[in-house]
Amino acid sequence: MRAARRAWRRLEPVHAMIYFVPEATERYAALGLDAQTAYFASRAAAFGRASAEVVIATFYNFNPDVVRGALPGAWEKTSPERVLAGRAEAAAAALRRGGIDRLPGLAETVSLARRAAEAAGDHAQGRALFAAHAAQPWPDEPVLQLWWAQTLLREFRGDGHIAVLTAEGVTPIEALVLHAATGTLPKAFLTATRAWPAEQWDATAERLRGRGLLDGESLTPEGEAFRQAIEDRTDELALPAYTALGEDGCERLAELARPFGRAVVDGGLFNLAQPAPGVDPH
Repeated sequence: MRAARRAWRRLEPVHAMIYFVPEATERYAALGLDAQTAYFASRAAAFGRASAEVVIATFYNFNPDVVRGALPGAWEKTSPERVLAGRAEAAAAALRRGGIDRLPGLAETVSLARRAAEAAGDHAQGRALFAAHAAQPWPDEPVLQLWWAQTLLREFRGDGHIAVLTAEGVTPIEALVLHAATGTLPKAFLTATRAWPAEQWDATAERLRGRGLLDGESLTPEGEAFRQAIEDRTDELALPAYTALGEDGCERLAELARPFGRAVVDGGLFNLAQPAPGVDPH
């Protein structure tokens, strides 16, 4: 399980950069979409003309009012097909700009990541966002195939994570407050991109303190254990994809993935200084 998690985490920047790069902003703007609307439309376009309610349910942790401000209005300006095409064009252009297409080991990395992503398709029941993406055709260009494989693996894991949160009775805003308390992403980033009112955030934090999960804005030992259990179960639910590779294949993918993820970060493609709504939904 640890090798599978390392493989996912190290390759994740190859997908996540699409929420930050100017190539995406430019293409969405040409379709008449501002950055916030484009995030919801681009990630939901695999559903077709997705409603706000579908996105609220499947994206999970965004203020519903913000989603309703973006959808279905986006589809009055453009079509899901044009958004998907623009997203892929932006991904290819950005990854080429970062030199990802020239790194050694691309073919083997694509092969392993694609095997895992395709294996995930045998376990799509209950994973709506993954299934919608998995129904789309695979791109032809190797660097885009790598991006698409990680996109599928990301949504597969994300759907499982939401299932765990729901089973544990963790509400969308509680998930965000607990996430902020880990310190892995700044609270200001999460509050700005998920757009929950400050009074709701504060009330949720107080409620979690009452449950013994927070001390101030930090996790208590009980909170750390609770959140770690959620992450562990999420990892378990992601395993059906990576089992197809076996332990050695997961280790190899984790090894190969490191320079690809690092190149995205070092190339400035994954920059939290220019926040977009969609990084790390977990």
